[in-house]
Parts: sequence; structure tokens; C-alpha cells
Amino acid sequence: MTSPAAQGSLALRLKTETAPLHDKLDKLVMSLKPFDTRENYGRFVVAQYLFQRDIESLYDDQAYAALIPDLATRPRLAAAHADLDDLGVAVPATDETPRGEGMELPEGLGWLYVSEGSKLGAAFLFKEAGQKLGLDENFGARNLAAPADGRGAAWKRFVQALDGSGLSTAEQDRVVAGASAAFERFAVLLSRSYDLKDEPSLAA
Repeated sequence: MTSPAAQGSLALRLKTETAPLHDKLDKLVMSLKPFDTRENYGRFVVAQYLFQRDIESLYDDQAYAALIPDLATRPRLAAAHADLDDLGVAVPATDETPRGEGMELPEGLGWLYVSEGSKLGAAFLFKEAGQKLGLDENFGARNLAAPADGRGAAWKRFVQALDGSGLSTAEQDRVVAGASAAFERFAVLLSRSYDLKDEPSLAA
């Protein structure tokens, strides 16, 4: 059988090698019952806001834009901020330097992979937010809403950009490492937002 790396698809390699982290993060999210109440959902949006704050600078970086032409249409920090306002939740204050600042391109692509990929899974979350909490793309659930031309089309373009990036095997290793770090970071942000006793490690 040909390995994903040998096939030349960076996106397939990322999907394969980060699958355990992705599955654990999904289970963590649902264990926190974010759609039981608007207050509980607000905690999820706080984590989303902080994660998007981490990577906001990447969406403005010309090195990434050269690989992903529609990159400027993809950030969700403003959407998460507006959702917090809708929910009456204070925008979290933090002195932490955003993770994306000064991040080199291979690692940054891994972080963007996690953020962009989450838009696919957000289809279910968006539906839950609507059915259980009465939220939508105009109030409270902007951060979960589909891109203008649909989730599938936006994801396909992103995958094509990744697979056409021409990165070496060593650089691809760094992309995978960046994606793994991004999954772990979101888990930590969730644990803080929901006041969990311990910060989880998805790799454990």
C-alpha cells in the first residue's frame, strides 16, 4: 500500500497522522455539553475566540496568502468576538502573545489546517446551536457558520493549496507538528474556559 506521504498529499497525511488527536478533541468538546445552555455555549466561544486570536496574524501574512489566495476571507476572530457580544459574554483579556506571531510557515500551515478543517465539523455544531439555543449566522453562532460558497468548496480549495505547496518531507513533518500543537492548544483553551481541574493532553 502506498503511504499518504508517497502519494504526495499533505492534506491526506495530516488527516491520517492527526486523526487520534482530532477524535479526542471532538470527544472533549461534546463531553463539555456546549449546547445545554447559552452560558455553556459561551464558554466554548471563549475558547474559539482565543484560538482564533492565536492565528489571526497568519491570515494577514503574505507568505501564507501566496499559497492560499482566498486566505483573507477565512479568519473567524471577528465572528467569535461578535458572538460573545451577542451572548453578553466578556471578551477574554489575556496577556499571552498569540501563538501565530513569529511562527514559521510550515508550523503555521498546520495551525491553519486545524482551523479550516474545523469548519467542516462545525456543520453539526451549527445545527445544534440553532436547534437547542436558537442561534444562527446572524446571532451567536457566526463562528460556526458556513463560508459564503459552502463548507465543501472552501475546504477543497484549502486542500488544493496545501497539496500544491511543494513542501519537502522535512517541511511536511513540521506542518504535522504544527497541526498537532494546534489541536493540543484548543484542548487547553477549552479546559481553561470550562474550569476543568486538569489541562488535558490529547497525546496521552
